[in-house]
Amino acid sequence: MWSAKSHAKPSKRIFLPELERLGLNQLVLTARIAEVSPLRYTPAGLPVLELRLEHESQQEEASIPRSVKTSVKSIAIGQMAERIGHQALDSCWTFKGFLATARNAKHPVFHLQDFQPNP
Repeated sequence: MWSAKSHAKPSKRIFLPELERLGLNQLVLTARIAEVSPLRYTPAGLPVLELRLEHESQQEEASIPRSVKTSVKSIAIGQMAERIGHQALDSCWTFKGFLATARNAKHPVFHLQDFQPNP
């Protein structure tokens, strides 16, 4: 019996060797703070803030302008949680961080490491 799985080509991870060695995982996103959960603390006493960031822009893809909208689940830990917790809902910032997926989760979460006002 024929099945697509048995005839599929093995997938290859194609990375530049130097990027794979560096473990590059960086995201920079200009977004507004759309939702903020109450500040909570880990058992070790670290502050944690979960939030949802929303981005909207015009991007070019295949030489065609495209309107882009996205919503990203995000998390800030430690001093970053306290800093972001003081910012107004709907305020716009440039966020920097990395993506990670929790053990049982299906979608990545943007872990915030820094944020600056939009220029």
